[in-house]
Amino acid sequence: MHDGNLPLFGVTLWQLLLVAFVGGMASIFGGVTGYGSGLILPLVLVPVIGAEATIPVIGISAIFNNASRLVAFRHLVDWRKAGMLSLVAAPGCAIGAWLYSLLSGPTAAVVIGGTLMALVPVKRWLKRSGFALSGPALGGSGFGYGLLAGGTAGSGIVLLSILMAAGLNGRAVVATDAAISVVMGMTKTVVFQSAGALTPALWAMALVIGIAAVPGAFTARWLVERMPIRIHDLLIEAMVFLGGAMLVWRGLSEAGAVRAS
Repeated sequence: MHDGNLPLFGVTLWQLLLVAFVGGMASIFGGVTGYGSGLILPLVLVPVIGAEATIPVIGISAIFNNASRLVAFRHLVDWRKAGMLSLVAAPGCAIGAWLYSLLSGPTAAVVIGGTLMALVPVKRWLKRSGFALSGPALGGSGFGYGLLAGGTAGSGIVLLSILMAAGLNGRAVVATDAAISVVMGMTKTVVFQSAGALTPALWAMALVIGIAAVPGAFTARWLVERMPIRIHDLLIEAMVFLGGAMLVWRGLSEAGAVRAS
């Protein structure tokens, strides 16, 4: 303990406190905008626990994060759309999680970072296009989202756009997103546990984030009518794109160092 490390986690106490704090703030952002947790957490988790462990840890913590948001906004959930999208997205999520479990550390960093960068313009394009989803198109979009959710962070942007295109808006999007995301978190956790990607230390780290996120959902419910979401959206998108670029650079640098050795 003299070096400031915690034997269970292999990280310093300050790193653990930072991760818990960011987890709580990410929960507030996610509760207000319907997304954000999976975008913010990789920026602090990758340097602390590595890229390979980041998606499995986020998958566990997302169960607690979204369950608390679901409780806070439960009266606004569109259960029909939540059930249908969860049903078609779960198989895709399982496939995406299994594929992710096969990646190396540098490759995982590039995948996470590249996805974060790409999701910002994708979200804007979907919003501008104004297309409406229903029937088979909605189901196909749900499967595609599940595939993306299984192996990346920040895919909530895609789900948000799908729900808006399906006719939901405002707090109903936030609530229905939470219901679907609970199922995705459970699916990823089962796959990662089966693949041996979750150690007791990573479970503990995820629980710390999940517990820290619970108050954030109820804080978000209080803020949802008060926070200027447009400005917050712009700040989140800028941070996500820059953070994604940093992760890609980190992954490419690590891959180059491996090849050089």
